[in-house]
Amino acid sequence: MKKILFSAILALFLTLTGNAQEAGAGKKVYNEEIDPIEQIDQAVVKARLERKFVICQVGGNWCPWCLRFADFITNDTTISRVIDENFVYIHVNYNPRRSEGVQMERGKKVMERLNNPSRFGFPVFVVLDDEGKVIHMQDSSFLEEGQGYNQSKVLRFFRNWTPKAVKG
Repeated sequence: MKKILFSAILALFLTLTGNAQEAGAGKKVYNEEIDPIEQIDQAVVKARLERKFVICQVGGNWCPWCLRFADFITNDTTISRVIDENFVYIHVNYNPRRSEGVQMERGKKVMERLNNPSRFGFPVFVVLDDEGKVIHMQDSSFLEEGQGYNQSKVLRFFRNWTPKAVKG
């Protein structure tokens, strides 16, 4: 009887673990090893060549709302198409709680470079033009709905900050 109960519990655990992984649990979208300033500079060069703007999604793998947003835009083909056509999209890692030494210096520099967007919470979206200038910061709370994000609000944000919308 104990073996059957143990087997049933083990099967349930494996099923739940598999479902959680399918839902994006444990997914990492932020590279914690790269220098975020170099990442931003490279994205600006690419954006200039492709006549796009840069979207910096600032946050970290520690942030459930950051990971939710990454899944949301990846799984919504309308949103992902708008992003692909208009932006170089990067995930800029920032962890205010685990910063020390080099990581703390990198964190300070990236916040200064992006005009201190951490005041809005995480994730926060910073739009850079093709010269690397900050032209907008978006508080993600205005894009939320329930435990996720609202498609029309997210699309409105992205469409309002395309190069065509900004430059006319």
